[in-house]
Amino acid sequence: MEFIYLDHAATTPIHPKVSKVYKDVMDTVFGNPSSIHSFGRTSRKLIDDARKTIAAAINADPTEIIFTSGGTEADNIAVFGTASNMKEKGNHIITTTIEHHAVLHACKELEKNGFQVTYLPVDENGRITARQVAEALTEKTILVTIMYGNNEVGTVQPIKEIGELLIGHQAVFHSDAVQAFGIVDLDVNELQVDLLSTSAHKLNGPKGVGFLYQRKGVQTTPLSYGGEQERKRRAGTENVPAIASFAEAVTIAKAEMVGNGEKYVRFRQILRSVFDAQNISYEVNANDADTLPHVVNISFPGTDIESLLVNMDMAGIAVSSGSACTAGSLEPSHVLSAMYGKDSTKLRNSVRFSFGLGLEEDNVKQAALTTAEIIDRLVK
Repeated sequence: MEFIYLDHAATTPIHPKVSKVYKDVMDTVFGNPSSIHSFGRTSRKLIDDARKTIAAAINADPTEIIFTSGGTEADNIAVFGTASNMKEKGNHIITTTIEHHAVLHACKELEKNGFQVTYLPVDENGRITARQVAEALTEKTILVTIMYGNNEVGTVQPIKEIGELLIGHQAVFHSDAVQAFGIVDLDVNELQVDLLSTSAHKLNGPKGVGFLYQRKGVQTTPLSYGGEQERKRRAGTENVPAIASFAEAVTIAKAEMVGNGEKYVRFRQILRSVFDAQNISYEVNANDADTLPHVVNISFPGTDIESLLVNMDMAGIAVSSGSACTAGSLEPSHVLSAMYGKDSTKLRNSVRFSFGLGLEEDNVKQAALTTAEIIDRLVK
């Protein structure tokens, strides 16, 4: 049986070139980057070079990159770190109802400590508008945190418009770009963001490493205390092999971005053409929105997500019903709930297909045919 992986939004296979860098560094470089002897300096140079490579990828300065353990920590530093640093200037935060739980749960925790959070509702395409942000802004707003592209349905938010709107306001602007980084081109100056979160394992890099872009002049209170690593912004000895291989993953992603984007669009078209040819009833969620090219969320009326996913897995097709961080939960997708309402049948029959390294058109066509056969069997 051929196994076909269509869950790249959850995590991606590590690229062979990235894996080689990781192993080479792990085998040959062990010095503590904070040590002043030659072993430490060798490690420090790898980190410095990686910081330059990654900064250039988003048009940032190397000093604006904070290496973290991944997207969740980067989001937490952005939310908690900003709230703590800005608490004397206000207690109001603006976000959306479809953020990743690394942001939503952080905001819920801040509400327990006296902060007020406005959760902007989204339309049926999972989108908000800059006007909604403008109407929610107050003189006490200290943080606006809105994801670039949604991890479940792929909807891209008007980040640039919101960034321009916030010019001159005290609020710090953060965007969770974990799902978008490496897939689409991001320029932090064009977007006018102050903070931006990413994670390496979403772009064929290793798990356990990410970064937070922090614009010069923007301050965040550290969440951990210890050494003075990352310019005193994030204590802890750096993961040198992971950081070096993260830079390699970024280099590859930038070089292949345009071609990959075009390929993922073709994959989406293949899915739909096969479903059409097989007379499968389906509806693409967020179909009228600008979406990330590698994520497509599809509703199959008359099916139940649990039996559908089990049958697809048994047939060798790996897909998801939503965020990997909540895959073990029986709760319906908070993203689809926000888009369609808690009573919508789409909450129980929607599948996320996501594309990436190793997939070819034949794989996608076979996966679509197998999916169509399963759905046809389940709805009869």
